[in-house]
Amino acid sequence: MHISTSRLRPCLAAACLCGLLAQPALAVDVGGVRLDETVQLANRELKLNGAGVRYKVIFKVYTIALYLPEKKTQLADILALPGPRRLEIVMLRDITSDELGQAFMQGLNRSSDQADRTRLLSQTMQFGAMFEMVPGLKKGDILTVDWLPEEGTLCKLNGKQVGDKVPELAFYNALLKIWIGAHPADTQLRAHLLGDVA
Repeated sequence: MHISTSRLRPCLAAACLCGLLAQPALAVDVGGVRLDETVQLANRELKLNGAGVRYKVIFKVYTIALYLPEKKTQLADILALPGPRRLEIVMLRDITSDELGQAFMQGLNRSSDQADRTRLLSQTMQFGAMFEMVPGLKKGDILTVDWLPEEGTLCKLNGKQVGDKVPELAFYNALLKIWIGAHPADTQLRAHLLGDVA
């Protein structure tokens, strides 16, 4: 049976189109964790700005990713960027809620000046109380910390909301500075989150 080329072309085009539509979303592997290149948040598409692994001594603790409306490599540009943002933390080992809470609080103290710590004290206390609601984090757990414009900072553990939203963009920016500020938890991780690694 002979099939003409003119009839075959539309079939091939349709097959190629179906193949493209069936492709999974682009993803990258960071520390054995599969991270999507884009995510949807507050009706916006956010791009993966950068990601890396947080180590404690020689142990992997978590993979962390930063999603923004557009890619930026400078802290000032990120802090001034309008729209939603996301930090996604995927645990690579078990930790207690006390360990997690202490890490956040130590990071805030290290990366914020005294004036900011005083001004954001109530929000910090509210955020700290959230950890009392979580018995601990297990390997594979996913913690998202989102900034939602006009709403606040929203935390979810494995997709379930933890605590109430914390107001003020200044507080979310203080959280970001834990990893990408002038005194980050890890300078190499900072470079990865800023997409400043060749």
